Amino acid sequence: MAKELLLEIGTEEVPAHVMPGILAQLKEKAETALKEANLAYESVETLGTPRRTALLVHGLAEQQADVTTENRGPSIKIAFDADGKPTKAAQGFARGQHVAPEDLVQKDGYVYAVVHKAGQQTAKLLETMLPNLICGLSFPNNMRWGSLDFKFIRPLRWIVALLGDAVIPFEVATVKSGRTSRGHRFLSTGDFEIAQASDYVAACEKAFIIVDQNRRKDMIRQQIEEVAKANGGHAEITEDLLEEVVYLVEYPTALCGKFEDKYLKLPAEAVITPMRDHQRYFPVKDADGKLLPLFITVRNGGKEHLETVQHGNERVLRARLDDAQFFFDEDRKKSLEEHREKLKTVVFQQGLGTMYEKTERMAALADFIADAIHADEKAHKHAHRAALLSKADLVTGMVQEFTELQGVMGREYARLDGECKKVAVAIDEHYMPRFAGDAQPQSDAGRIVSTADKIDTIVGTFHLGKIPTGSQDPFALRRQALGLVNMSIEAKQHLSISAVVSKSMDLYGITDEKERAKMQQDVADFLRLRLKNVLEGEKIRYDVIDSVLGDVDDLYNAFLRAQAVQKFVESAEAAANIQAFVRVANLAKKSESDKVDESLCKEAVEKSLYQAYTSTESAVESLVNGEDYTGAIDALTELAKPIDAFFDGVLVMDKDEAVKNNRLGLLKAIDETVARVADFSKIVLA
Repeated sequence: MAKELLLEIGTEEVPAHVMPGILAQLKEKAETALKEANLAYESVETLGTPRRTALLVHGLAEQQADVTTENRGPSIKIAFDADGKPTKAAQGFARGQHVAPEDLVQKDGYVYAVVHKAGQQTAKLLETMLPNLICGLSFPNNMRWGSLDFKFIRPLRWIVALLGDAVIPFEVATVKSGRTSRGHRFLSTGDFEIAQASDYVAACEKAFIIVDQNRRKDMIRQQIEEVAKANGGHAEITEDLLEEVVYLVEYPTALCGKFEDKYLKLPAEAVITPMRDHQRYFPVKDADGKLLPLFITVRNGGKEHLETVQHGNERVLRARLDDAQFFFDEDRKKSLEEHREKLKTVVFQQGLGTMYEKTERMAALADFIADAIHADEKAHKHAHRAALLSKADLVTGMVQEFTELQGVMGREYARLDGECKKVAVAIDEHYMPRFAGDAQPQSDAGRIVSTADKIDTIVGTFHLGKIPTGSQDPFALRRQALGLVNMSIEAKQHLSISAVVSKSMDLYGITDEKERAKMQQDVADFLRLRLKNVLEGEKIRYDVIDSVLGDVDDLYNAFLRAQAVQKFVESAEAAANIQAFVRVANLAKKSESDKVDESLCKEAVEKSLYQAYTSTESAVESLVNGEDYTGAIDALTELAKPIDAFFDGVLVMDKDEAVKNNRLGLLKAIDETVARVADFSKIVLA
């Protein structure tokens, strides 16, 4: 008979941002442990609040299934002597398998021991499995307490372990398992007992614990929306903040607070950031998207004394907004350009000069990029100006106090200084994307400055030998490189990365040819991995990805080629065409030249191939220049039959050296044309 299993790990409050990872980790480890123990179950789920991490296994078998295995031993010739009696080899094998020698089974020329292993009781297995699950959890930071060697993210306070209605006895860090849990710190009467595992969720709710995080999230979202609507607005609910709040409370109640209208004169982000990032409040806006002097917070408790809680939160926010107002007023005593002068005292990275010098490099790089992508004169001008001012807000009081506002305050201060709107927007956009899932720059100037900033940082950091390895990436270079890849694709921007890297090295004064060559290779490899991740996210086949990643100098170009090749390889005729391309590539490696002398084409099949190549090469050139890679592949497939006829009709490695080299040159020329789309030798044919 199947039963429910409950493991609840009670602790002091765990940091909200790590709870989703802990729950996912516990679920994965539990499923692995159950599988290894050969225990059948229906499903596994994990539930959690700040003070408890719970595992529920539904439909868990009460006993392992019996297992019968056949273990092969020595050959029959070795196992038995001439009289048919077991030798020492057979006896030793039987003894090791815990069977009698006479019970050994003979088949396929060997002896086998048939071993029947009765399944153990689940309850007994859990006495070891559950403490191992607890001790096997890993965390970003651990704590130790007392003289114990045991480490955990927060001190253990209680453990509930039930299989059905029976306690699974064990002990971890002097805490013994039982059936007693703890209710809400303020709303409950204290400890409560759980009669059986299936009662867990209901028992928690009676103790004012909404233990299911998904239900808690739905409750919080609904309450916030209702409170906002009741106060004449709508709440701006961001998923990251919502998830954090979910793991800050066990019994949520949303409430609305107010702040003075005078703070609305500040830039909206200067109000929202202290509210959302520092106090975990949700801003409220009107139907037009304008910020209202309201906020919504979620308390860990019921509806009693909400006015007192509201006033307390209002006082805290008022202090934060007073700080914002003070820093804003102080910052406005200087223009953004005047603030920029202070960047001369701020080091970018040791060995790479100041932030002021970085903005000078960014401006020069922005000019180069604008020319390379043929940006219009206005976008060029706006990008140059934005690059110079891009880091000036880093030395303002507002950004030093609220670091999340870098770029945002630069935009606002530029706007207030009377700078062109597009310059102001580009200052903000050049930091994008700031995090996974963030938007990409939308303006031409923003993309240019963003590219300049990212390339300057990557080249400079690589110059110092600080290429990210393993999980270490203190300068967030992977995020910046991924942003560069996604930005190029989203903007459909053609840009030679090697040319920009070369210009960046010039600006850094890197002249050593070996270092310059290595830099180009390192940056290309670094971006290649990021592009590979993007293509995998687009469900592109791994072999298709490999076929286009040989050349990533133009990131958008590689993306387009991958899409076209993916479409091609899924077609019925792909295999025959690819085989023809690969045959060409294999022999093309033997030629150093792609020169072809038509007069040396003696046989009809090679004349036919040469004529097909010349017409196809011009068609592919035109299609590639027009970014029609699907059309280019279609044109290339016209070569397949002439290629096959060529290989069937002539001996490429002819005795006549001139003829041989001419044929190899023709194959090399064809291969170079095909390679403009992909390296089809990487494609795995079924």
